[in-house]
Amino acid sequence: MAGHFEATPGGGAAVALDEVEISILRSLAVQLLELIGPGDEPAEGEDPLAALFTEGPSKPPSDPALARLFPDAYGGPDALTPQEGGTSPEGLRELSAEFRRFTENDLRSRKRDDALVVVRTLDALSPAGDGGAVLTLTGDECRSWLGSLNDLRLTIGARLEVSDEDEGEDGSLYRLPDSDPRKPMVMAYLWLGALQETLVETLMP
Repeated sequence: MAGHFEATPGGGAAVALDEVEISILRSLAVQLLELIGPGDEPAEGEDPLAALFTEGPSKPPSDPALARLFPDAYGGPDALTPQEGGTSPEGLRELSAEFRRFTENDLRSRKRDDALVVVRTLDALSPAGDGGAVLTLTGDECRSWLGSLNDLRLTIGARLEVSDEDEGEDGSLYRLPDSDPRKPMVMAYLWLGALQETLVETLMP
């Protein structure tokens, strides 16, 4: 179990974490919450149902990490090339803006909830004498963790400007010298990927 998730009865999963790993995961989840930002709570006296239909932004975020978390529905500017008999680039931009306007708030809320599950489940651990503990998740908590692990990797990947070629076993991420200032972030990125992969495996039928 050490270092990877294993399935538990009832559709959950468990993983043994040491004190440093717990601290890193919690810190990353808190930073993710700060990046996503606070929720838009209904004002006093405001109809909560009406708040559900509040329009979100129509333009993609300027922060590259947020742009990875909240991508354009139709591929972004690089994908907006003329299509024979299809929608024009201007039309695709309008469709992307409309889709973002009515979905981004809900997506932000879901990502925020997932990250909060990570923080709360880590805070609920009872560390052993060495500071480590076994994290045991329910099925619903597994899905929240899976979403947050993916969001963390997207965020770190954006900061590192990672490409698919970099991630392969022969990619540049595996060849960074210890003196490279990106090395700690790269190690966290690869570790999160391993956790994500084993968690996915536990959820497969």
